[in-house]
Amino acid sequence: MLSRLLKAKIHRCVVTQAELHYEGSCAIDGILLDLAGIREYEEIHMWNVTNGKRFTTYAIRGEEGSGIISVNGGAALQADVGDLMIIATFGDFTNAEADAHKPRLVYANPDNTQTVSLFKLHNCTQMIQDPQCC
Repeated sequence: MLSRLLKAKIHRCVVTQAELHYEGSCAIDGILLDLAGIREYEEIHMWNVTNGKRFTTYAIRGEEGSGIISVNGGAALQADVGDLMIIATFGDFTNAEADAHKPRLVYANPDNTQTVSLFKLHNCTQMIQDPQCC
């Protein structure tokens, strides 16, 4: 049996663009994607802290260091520029994998740079500011 667990979360990022007339998806700064371990085209859940709306789309890689969080297509009706968002992904894990699993958590500043990242490395929980350090 598999259990569905939180895989990654980008917490309290800020919407920088809402593009209704776009194919869909959400463009996310590549640095935030890498820190969170979210793959391009991976399904993401978006929870709007500002208005309470929740929706599902997929991630596309935005320019690294741009701070972009662009909600596109029909999802743009669910968020406005300046809204606070939580972006999450989930994965399916066996019981043994679930016992060892810790999600990757990225906490964003108002400009969508990371405050800190938290994830499990080498059997200990580490907080890092540089995704290249490990």
